[in-house]
Amino acid sequence: MLTAYDYPSARVVDSGGVDVILVGDSLGMVVLGYDNTLSVTMEDMLHHTKAVVRGSQKAMVVFDMPFLSYHVNREEALRNAGRAIQEAGAQAVKLEGGQEVAPVVETIVKAGIPVMGHIGLTPQSIHQLGGFKVQGKDESTARKMIDDARALEQAGAFSIVLETVPWQLARIITGKATVPTIGIGAGLHCDGQVLVTHDLLGIFDRFAPKFVRRYANLYLEMVSAVERYVAEVGNSEFPAPEHTFSMKEELLEKLK
Repeated sequence: MLTAYDYPSARVVDSGGVDVILVGDSLGMVVLGYDNTLSVTMEDMLHHTKAVVRGSQKAMVVFDMPFLSYHVNREEALRNAGRAIQEAGAQAVKLEGGQEVAPVVETIVKAGIPVMGHIGLTPQSIHQLGGFKVQGKDESTARKMIDDARALEQAGAFSIVLETVPWQLARIITGKATVPTIGIGAGLHCDGQVLVTHDLLGIFDRFAPKFVRRYANLYLEMVSAVERYVAEVGNSEFPAPEHTFSMKEELLEKLK
């Protein structure tokens, strides 16, 4: 699984062979320039998901439910999940949280909408968690995470994202679960992996979490391309004759 937030990025990751495209609320940070995901709205997510759906031919598209879109009550959560499917064209939605959101997950699933769970480091709870920190490092939080995974599975979630947890805990949860786990900073023993595409491609330059492997450094390449363009325009090297159009000389004479 990889993220995408617009038509061209969806085309890229879909052509690359991913099974699932997550339209993540991480767009708040890597596309919209926010410091975290909390400012992302349903309208933001709907707008970007529509573009991703148009760019995806094979991969499953999952809509990341933004902050406060499923927290007020079950009815509003179902209504917003329905918009993700009906208006944006996604095939599933993702919710952050464990036992506390399990009743909401169950309500959405009963309406026929597939739900992906998400436990561990949940960015929408970043203030409550005290920052972007590894979760489940002590016995009580580790046991709670195991219980959270069980609650999500019983509520009908078809898969569960495990974010920024010790690999040993991720292995235990994966072994106990009967639905796939998808790791991000959770080690090799999950059933699948997800990364933010802007991190993987080196487009987002502000920071890179420890769990990210950069497979390219496109930020520097793009800056270099812009610098070359600026220089060639300044030196009158661009546009060259092969980039321009011409008209017949006899017509040109009539216009003089």
